[in-house]
Formats: sequence, structure tokens, C-alpha cells
Amino acid sequence: MVGLSKRLAAVARHIPSGSVVADIGTDHAFLPVYLIQTGKAKKVLAGEVTPGPYHTARETVRSFKLEQQIDVRIGNGLAIMQPGEADVAVLAGMGGRTIISILIAGSEVLEAIKRLIIQPMRDVTVVRRWLVENGWCLADEEMVYEDGHYYVIITAEKGNEKIVDEFILNVGPRLLEKKDNILVDYLKKRFANIDVVLKRLDDAKSDEARLRASLLIKEKEKIREVLELCQ
Repeated sequence: MVGLSKRLAAVARHIPSGSVVADIGTDHAFLPVYLIQTGKAKKVLAGEVTPGPYHTARETVRSFKLEQQIDVRIGNGLAIMQPGEADVAVLAGMGGRTIISILIAGSEVLEAIKRLIIQPMRDVTVVRRWLVENGWCLADEEMVYEDGHYYVIITAEKGNEKIVDEFILNVGPRLLEKKDNILVDYLKKRFANIDVVLKRLDDAKSDEARLRASLLIKEKEKIREVLELCQ
């Protein structure tokens, strides 16, 4: 059986058993192979936008003799499929703004998707904001720590959710509700890092530096409140 990184294993945990999955930006196609091998998915559409990764993904699928269950396609984002071909879409390992551009460009296909599983490499807050402003609710969130990096996995489903607090959008409403242990570890490190930055800004005289210091102090107080609640 193919092995997955902690990051991709976390993505796989949020896929309902028996789904038809579209893995957008499949890379080596390890996730699709794992989903078929474990019975999590009955079929996977694996998409890549450039020839090199596309051929690599095809070779991986061929090596596991899974060509009947995994359809590797070349194309841009959700354009690899027709509306209704998949009920779950995975967009993992890309920048948040790239993910949003893919969702916007594939709006017709997106209408038929029941669940999105998104793992942005950056701009997580921007992704959360886009989802809640475009008819998606944050059904679940998970944070994993691997090789010195924190990764957030967002599970989104159709629905209405209003989040007006920028700090909650930044940290993650479902992570906060669960008092996620890895989130607590991340916030403790962030708290300590803010102290370091504030000390550097102590001697700064510019308006920009003072504004940044003010925002960091507010963030620090928010983090303190969350850490106290998580005790």
C-alpha cells in the first residue's frame, strides 16, 4: 500500500467512504492510489495542469494497476471534469489564492460538488473568507505539524456561515471549538514570536512601526484569551 505524508493522510481522513473524488493538482497521484487501496473512494479523477506531473501521475497509477479506478487527466483546475462527475474535490498543496482562482474559474463544476477539502500552503485566512462569503460553511478543520511546518485542512460544505471576527477567521473557528492541541502549540509559538518582534519595534519611531506594534499587541491579547480558554 502506498504511504502518505501526515499532511495528505489528514486530507484523506476528511473524505467520506465511497466518494467519487477529484484530486486537483494530484502531483504523484499518491493520494488517489491510497483512496482506492483503502476503499475510501470508488473512483478518483486525478488532475494535473502540466505534462511532466501528468505523466508522473499516470506512471504511478499504472504501477499500481489502478487505471480502471483512477482517471488521470490533464487540464486546468476543475476544467478536467464535467459537472456531476465527482462529489468531493480536493485542492491540496497549493497557495490559497491559486485555490480560490481555481474555484472561481470552475464555478459551473463547483455547483455540483458536495464537499471541498482544501489544504492551502499559505493565505489560509483568505481561503476561509472566500468560502464563507460564497455559500460554503466550514464543516471541519484539522491542523497537522510535519517537518517543521503547520498545515491546515479545511472541509467545506454548502451552507451559510457568518464570521465577522478577523481573528477567528485567521485561527479557524472549528479548530477553536475543538481546542485543537496542535493549534494550541502553534499559538504558543506565535505568542512568543510576537514578543520578539515587539522588542525589535520598541525603538522604531515611524508611524508604520507604531501601527504594526499596535496590531501585534491586539493579536497577542486575543491569543492570550484563546490559550486561557484552552487550559
